[in-house]
Amino acid sequence: MDATGKPHRVPPAMGIYAEKHNIFQLMQNMTEALLIYQPPDPIDFMIEHLKKDNDEVPSVFVLGPPASGKTTIARWLCKHLSATYLCPQDLLKNKLLQGSREALAHHKREGMVPNDLWASMLEERLGDVDCVKLGWVLDGFPETRKQALLLQSVGIAPRHVVILRAPDTVLVERNLGKLVDPLTQEVYHTTFDWPIDFTVQKRLVRPDGISAPATARRLLESHRNIPGILQTYPKNHKVINADQPCADVFAQALKFVQSRPHSEAPFTPRVLLLGPPGSGKSLQAALLAQKYRLVNVSFGDLLREQVAARTTLGELIKPFFGSGYPVSDSIALRVLSDRLAQPDCLTRGWVVHGFPRDMDQANLMKHKGFEPNRVFFLNLPTDVAMQRLCQRAIDPASGERYHTIFKPPTDDEVHSRLRRNPRDAPSRIERKAEVYGRQVVDLEEYYEKAIFINADQDPYTIFEYIESCLVKPLPITQSRFQFAASPDGHL
Repeated sequence: MDATGKPHRVPPAMGIYAEKHNIFQLMQNMTEALLIYQPPDPIDFMIEHLKKDNDEVPSVFVLGPPASGKTTIARWLCKHLSATYLCPQDLLKNKLLQGSREALAHHKREGMVPNDLWASMLEERLGDVDCVKLGWVLDGFPETRKQALLLQSVGIAPRHVVILRAPDTVLVERNLGKLVDPLTQEVYHTTFDWPIDFTVQKRLVRPDGISAPATARRLLESHRNIPGILQTYPKNHKVINADQPCADVFAQALKFVQSRPHSEAPFTPRVLLLGPPGSGKSLQAALLAQKYRLVNVSFGDLLREQVAARTTLGELIKPFFGSGYPVSDSIALRVLSDRLAQPDCLTRGWVVHGFPRDMDQANLMKHKGFEPNRVFFLNLPTDVAMQRLCQRAIDPASGERYHTIFKPPTDDEVHSRLRRNPRDAPSRIERKAEVYGRQVVDLEEYYEKAIFINADQDPYTIFEYIESCLVKPLPITQSRFQFAASPDGHL
């Protein structure tokens, strides 16, 4: 391309294709793999790498001091992500691994296994089909910085490293009450997590090395080694406080493991805000446009601009305004596509609100090549929407906007001359909310990766969350979620 001809008119379909198929990240992953493994034949290596199709599978280290809950969190992550659970003890017992017999002999004779033997066994195990296709979660290894660097040297580099921490007093109390089910290897506790099943209770055993002196010695060793491990993985680790309910620890670990690292891929935001009347779409669009220079595309304003300018399209739109019926899809899409095809939208990105109304319009928008890469549903109860909209008024003399509940005028004279927009009549708001409620179900199914937000809260809290989803890659597996909402839809 000619660098003097900026801004470049890149067809929207090119960006959509690149994002849909993750082209930039795919190239980055292959380059990283080439540099790590340095194969003699790069072409064949890249072909095999693409055939594996495992760039998105989990690769996780769960580390921490004794009794911090590593095993429990690692096993829960494996169950939730359908990944393979790995731990040093399993590597020793795995007779299919070439070095397992030698490692077991070292362990029985000296009580420890050489680091290079650990690395070779783990490298061989990670080459098995289950680890390649499903991903893996490694529990309790590496234990030192030297081991971590050795793993890096053989190409074992996790995407996420979970570090669990808790006060020593809590860890000692936990460790002294720990019991293990020898059949399932599930960890229980005499005080905090006693099994309900009487059969499981009877077969629980106390693991070796959990006396108070042994626990103190292991804790001291862990405290010495953890800082070095953190230095080895400076940009992909998360430290989690393990002194809280296990479900909360797991929720934080899962959210971190499902997150994607920051990508340097070129990204042009194409944001779609959907919601009932009064949900704050216009405000959020204005905030996004102000901070990120996105083009604020209000579909209703586009139609009114066409009518005011008396264009050919405006003359076609005007009768719809008079009748109260929605503008036909063909006209609506032509107005929207003309705006989104402008250079500012193509280069800076856009935030659209007021369109689409239904799944047919969403399909037409997609077929025109204007596909959003972030879709937000702002959910709001109808009674709250009525309170927000039906109490709005404007002072015709000053143009100041008021609200009888949230921003009432202090001057009686101003109050007497306030006027309300006929569009804010309760009957019209109820009708619009009812129509939206009928159509939103299909739209929610159509936009599978949409993000759902409780709009009945502070608008700047909503904006912060929308902003975080805009600047960070979306989670790998969790595509639909409700932000900060309880079952009744409120915080």
